[in-house]
Amino acid sequence: MLTGMAAGAFAFTALVSTAQAEMVGFEVLSVESPALAGRAFGDVGTVEKIVGRAAIALDPADPRNAVIADIDLAPKNAEGLVEAVADVEILRPIAGGNGTILLEVPNRGRKLMSILFDETADATSASRLEQASDAGNGFLLSQGYTLVWVGWQGDLPAGPQVLRIEVPTLEGVTGLSREEFVFDHMENPVTMPLTYPAAAVPGDAELTVRAGPDDKNEQPADLSFRFIDPQQVEIDRPDGFDAGAIYELIYTAKDPLVLGMGFAGVRDVVAFLRNETEGNPLGEPATHAYAHGVSQSGRFLRDYLYWGFNEDERGRTVFDAMNPHIPGTRRTYTNVRFAQTGRNPSSQTDRLYEADQFPFTYAVTDDPVSGRRDGLMVRCRLTNTCPKVIETDSEVELFGSRGSLLVTDTQGNHVDLPPDVRAYMIAGHPHFAGPGSVASMTDACALSRNPLHAGAPMRALLVALDQWVKQGIEPPASRYPMLAHGTLVPADGLYPEIPDLAYAGIHTPAYLIDYAKMPPEPVASYPVMFPRVDADGLSVAGIRLPVIEVPLATYTGWNPRAEGYGAGALCTNQGAVVPFAKTRAERLEAGDPRPSVEERYPGESAYADQVREASLRLVAERLLLPADAEAMIAAAKAGELAGLAPGP
Repeated sequence: MLTGMAAGAFAFTALVSTAQAEMVGFEVLSVESPALAGRAFGDVGTVEKIVGRAAIALDPADPRNAVIADIDLAPKNAEGLVEAVADVEILRPIAGGNGTILLEVPNRGRKLMSILFDETADATSASRLEQASDAGNGFLLSQGYTLVWVGWQGDLPAGPQVLRIEVPTLEGVTGLSREEFVFDHMENPVTMPLTYPAAAVPGDAELTVRAGPDDKNEQPADLSFRFIDPQQVEIDRPDGFDAGAIYELIYTAKDPLVLGMGFAGVRDVVAFLRNETEGNPLGEPATHAYAHGVSQSGRFLRDYLYWGFNEDERGRTVFDAMNPHIPGTRRTYTNVRFAQTGRNPSSQTDRLYEADQFPFTYAVTDDPVSGRRDGLMVRCRLTNTCPKVIETDSEVELFGSRGSLLVTDTQGNHVDLPPDVRAYMIAGHPHFAGPGSVASMTDACALSRNPLHAGAPMRALLVALDQWVKQGIEPPASRYPMLAHGTLVPADGLYPEIPDLAYAGIHTPAYLIDYAKMPPEPVASYPVMFPRVDADGLSVAGIRLPVIEVPLATYTGWNPRAEGYGAGALCTNQGAVVPFAKTRAERLEAGDPRPSVEERYPGESAYADQVREASLRLVAERLLLPADAEAMIAAAKAGELAGLAPGP
């Protein structure tokens, strides 16, 4: 059935004629029933785990596929179709469920949504999903969802529990490729892998170094490198540069991958699962499908939407709803030649990769800087296949991922979100912290890392998303810093003077970049703004959980890099936490303007009483589920305090 790359590799069950394209085969590698050691999930009961691989075949002339970079150059089978094979994992209720697929786009091949929604202990458990405890509190499966993961990254190395897609290679095609390395250690020399093989060794490669992202590239006499083989280089680091220095290698690479096919893989697998009966591992088609992605995979969803992949090859809507989580206004470096899907533009790293260019928001806006008019939902509007969207960001995304451009145009004017889009910033939260995280120091960050976990509001918003799709009940209004509300402001004077919390305006800038040059060059910049904070340094906008509304510390969405690690830039994806003084005397001695704990919460029950009020208010606003409110109230009474030492 399959030729070229996939022929003979797997025992696929044919699903449709290859002349029809789409998903054409599914190989079941294993079935575990019941899964998760037989654990039952409330009224839903036990679940089944299916591990398999899906074969897709794309017509490169179809306009829905023609947007994939280089698909016209890819090897084709006898029917003129381009083939790929994606890893698939499914957890489905054995006796029914709610009929809805909840697909998580894997983050670098990993499963993360169980950590977020189910409070699974760690990344190993979340990706394994074999032991009963691997499903954490069981929230997602207890809701009746069929959980699906589809590999989409074709440039990942194979490994245990890593979900990938195998895509065609354009053999013999060459071009310039750029690698950027920030080591965050002082080992010397250092061996690093290359995304693509060098066309010639040593070839015409050039290595430079710069101390910080705004500095010029240098070639000190004691900087050198050598190719160990076409896919590895060894770098001798020069004196005078710290652990956060940025090394840039530009070389002639060969054999690019058609990585944009990852979008089509997700599209076609989900379209099959929710529309077809024959060969469907779910037994019968799903009635609805939602997509969720964390960080890199949240950026994937914004890109997936932008390129029009929510319309399948038969013109049907694929996902009814999407929840890109913590993407800010970034997309991915996927749909170009010599793409590198793992690149993550930040204050210190990867700034010049094509992962965060206009358009930034869902509404259609004009960009006088580039001369373009565009929006993330232009293509789905034309085909009437737009999903409902709930984008959730942490406060880190406002500092590290240009989040303000979600609600402003490129000149810094307010922009309304479309009526089928909601945006929520979870105030005072870091990019991603697991359940039970505690404040801790790391060598690369100057301040103690923010430990707040976002599971509780995410559970409430998933319930709201489901009600929006199935019952037409509008979710809560967006909770995001906005110019129109006076809660989005410039960096100047943003933070009050708090000991150990001097904010110097550090953030990730937003550039218009000239990619015709190598290395790429910024040619213009866009205004970026930040959440207004109160006298405690806490954001006044967003979803303010009791830990922010009834605080014992200042929790930020930024954390500087430490001396010796590229000081002056952000510690990527990290927020900070600076506790309040416990007593007035301690506060005065430190010169801290923030009232102490004893001044804020006089009396034995004052703190717990205020947490109760804040929790119940969020329940009434549908931003917290009753069970989570009860847990927060109980934790406050017990002195279990958001990653800090026990308080009142």
